[in-house]
Amino acid sequence: MPLLTDLLPQAAASTDLAALTHLLQQHRPWTVLTGAGVSTGSGIPDYRDAQGAWKRPAPVRFQDFMAETLTRQRYWARSLIGWPVFSQAQPNAAHQALAQLEQAGYVQALITQNVDGLHQRAGSQRVVDLHGRLDQVVCMGCGQHLARADFQHQLIDANPDWRHLSASAAPDGDADLAGVDFAAFQVPACPACGGILKPDVFFYGENVPAARRQEAMEHLAASGALLVVGSSLMVYSGLRFVHAAKQAGMPVAAINLGQMRDDALLDLKLAQPCAPALRSLAEWLAPARSG
Repeated sequence: MPLLTDLLPQAAASTDLAALTHLLQQHRPWTVLTGAGVSTGSGIPDYRDAQGAWKRPAPVRFQDFMAETLTRQRYWARSLIGWPVFSQAQPNAAHQALAQLEQAGYVQALITQNVDGLHQRAGSQRVVDLHGRLDQVVCMGCGQHLARADFQHQLIDANPDWRHLSASAAPDGDADLAGVDFAAFQVPACPACGGILKPDVFFYGENVPAARRQEAMEHLAASGALLVVGSSLMVYSGLRFVHAAKQAGMPVAAINLGQMRDDALLDLKLAQPCAPALRSLAEWLAPARSG
């Protein structure tokens, strides 16, 4: 078995990772809470900078999407351009390491704030998609679901001149499309009832369903520790699990670059990129579990 220090690129980092490994070994299995920092290595941009501030204008709010036709036009026009990049993203080493740790018995469950489905594609089995999945569209009238890939064809058919536009990728299938008349964009209605179609994800101002929160809390209750990876915890939907873990007397550790909402709640923080830190953690722990 390799020495832990042999797996690390820097001696200064080895002490922190050794401490994290020791903590997690003593409190397994863990619930893992992941955020946007896990998927940046797959080419999906994140929302916040190292200080936790927005890198671009805040995402669309639920109330605006439902109330304003122009907001829906702007959202779906940008999504038409951003979806191809988002849908072609592949799991990176961080997703793969977490799947490996689950298979080795260290991860009880994975709660993700991401909407990309990359944890499942990497092989993780017990995943709670806290904020939904962008690969589905839901009618806000009748509740019918359809695949986002199919809706892409509907968007293009209704707006053939828009498919050739280009813009830089933005978080969660968005694109920084500007300088166009969004009022000219046609948004197809629900084919079943004519209702408003919305990505099956939770916008700001929208509440995560109680059943989904309860499922995540039950996983946490069956765990010995909470590991936060790639999340600044600026959104309360994720921070609530840190509060619950602390109330239950569980240790809370984090792997994250940059400022987090309340570092004082953490028992240990490893300020390293997600992928190499998780890869080293998996290389150290998974062989010990199987051997």
